[in-house]
Amino acid sequence: MKHLFHIALSVATLVSAGSRAALAEERILPVPSITIYAGDTITESMLKDRTFPENYRYRTAVIESPRVLAGKMARRTLLPGEPIPMNAVDDPKLVTRGVQTQIVFEEGGLAIMGTGIPLQSGTLGETIQVKNVDSGRIITGRVQPDGRVRIGF
Repeated sequence: MKHLFHIALSVATLVSAGSRAALAEERILPVPSITIYAGDTITESMLKDRTFPENYRYRTAVIESPRVLAGKMARRTLLPGEPIPMNAVDDPKLVTRGVQTQIVFEEGGLAIMGTGIPLQSGTLGETIQVKNVDSGRIITGRVQPDGRVRIGF
């Protein structure tokens, strides 16, 4: 009886070790649970985990953490169940080329507001060129969290 117990324990240990080895050979990646279209902002509810074999070859570098994806914008269509390439997502554009935005110059206690037309789209903190609607001059500014462009750093 004691001998059977040791055999059962040995078998359980081998099965456990085999399971750990199988887990070590797998890779869990976030994948879309639905089709995500270019321009969509990605939320965690749009993602699920999928297991891939460790030796699975990806065409490009892929994103390995869902935390990296939350709040990003899809640059192209992302298909359900497929790994997400790093170059397929980007920070959301707060300023869109050709769409009027507010420009602001602040120094000391002085704040001057105006309207501008961005000559390029921009993400948070990005430096872009904006055409001042009133003067027609091209100025450079930095995109702010609220979508305004701050002139003069």
